[in-house]
Amino acid sequence: MTETTTSEFLRLLHDQVGHEFDAHQQYIAIAVWFDSHDLPQLARHYYRQSLEERNHAMMIVQYIIDRSLEVKIPAGSPVVTDFDDVTEPLRLALRQEKQVTAQIEAIFRAARTENDALGEQFMLWFLQEQVEEVAAATTLLTVAERAGSNLFDLENYVAREQVGDHGVSPGAPAAAGGAV
Repeated sequence: MTETTTSEFLRLLHDQVGHEFDAHQQYIAIAVWFDSHDLPQLARHYYRQSLEERNHAMMIVQYIIDRSLEVKIPAGSPVVTDFDDVTEPLRLALRQEKQVTAQIEAIFRAARTENDALGEQFMLWFLQEQVEEVAAATTLLTVAERAGSNLFDLENYVAREQVGDHGVSPGAPAAAGGAV
């Protein structure tokens, strides 16, 4: 048996590549929806978020390559493209970030259970990143709910404040092919 078939950590890590690419695609769909509804600041934010998720996938790919294991890029899942109001895509983004957090926690626990110190250390950055991602998504949804129908306030908030880390994080793992 190969290491990839006997290791729950590595199985979950391979699955996470697909989850990160799914998040990438979903954020593109959210950005396009905001763009098509003349909300350029929110669109810009989610276009950046999509690149950040793509980079996360490629960080995991690079780690798998560095461990001399085979990488398989899974097919993507369907994305949601239609929303009834501005808060709906923000709620979806928050749910997605909470789901990714649970996935990352499971990968970390698997590495710890398997006494894979390299895997555990690699996942620490992702755990820290998810704290920031969930906090930023929560704040953005809260501001949108407070703004109500005044979308100018929401757009001004996104333009004025730094929501998230914009994909720039010290100590981030290297991404295969380089981060974009």
